[in-house]
Amino acid sequence: MTQTIEDHKKTVRRFYEELWNKWDYGIIGEILTPDVGFHGSLGVQNNGHQGFTDYAEMVRRAFPDFTNSVEELIAEGDKVAACLTHRGTQLGEIFNIEPTGRKTRYIGTAIFVFRDGLISNAWVLGDRLELLQQLNERLPDDGVEL
Repeated sequence: MTQTIEDHKKTVRRFYEELWNKWDYGIIGEILTPDVGFHGSLGVQNNGHQGFTDYAEMVRRAFPDFTNSVEELIAEGDKVAACLTHRGTQLGEIFNIEPTGRKTRYIGTAIFVFRDGLISNAWVLGDRLELLQQLNERLPDDGVEL
């Protein structure tokens, strides 16, 4: 069955809403190719289902309440781009920074490539500088709710 652009967008939403926000690793085979290439927002690159799971667990240890909000999806052909907001409370070590208990919010973008209806590559670029600033110092209140 041929996948449409709307099908690809639905898969990207599932990637965030079910796989990330609910930590439902049981759907990995339904949305990621076995050899998926994943470049995470924290600068780590992994391959395959286990590589993705290892990355997700690293994020989960640092931010147990980590969530992604999909702000917008743009698609063409076999590619989908996502505008994202990442949120979480740092309760575990990350970037050699001990847990701060701080709530964080940073923006990101992602590009997904599809093969045979599944995500075969994902490049997620998060604003790590914004994240690191929130973990290392108190920022002035900009009125944006974390």
